[in-house]
Amino acid sequence: MPLVHTYVWEGLDDDRAKQIILGITKVFTDLGIPAEAVRVIIQEVPKSRWGIAGELASERKPRHQDK
Repeated sequence: MPLVHTYVWEGLDDDRAKQIILGITKVFTDLGIPAEAVRVIIQEVPKSRWGIAGELASERKPRHQDK
C-alpha cells in the first residue's frame, strides 16, 4: 500500500487538498495500483517553521516558485 506524506504551507483549503490527493492517487492508478490502496497525508507547516535557502519562508520576499 503506497503511503505518500506531503508537506505544504499552512492555509491549504479543502478543495486544494482534494486536488492534491486526487492527483497523487492518479499517479499510482496510472501505474496499475488500485486507488483503494493509496494513502495520502497532507501536513501543513507554518512558514515560520519552513526553511528555504537558509531563510525562513515567512521572511522571504515572495517569489513565483514560493506560491
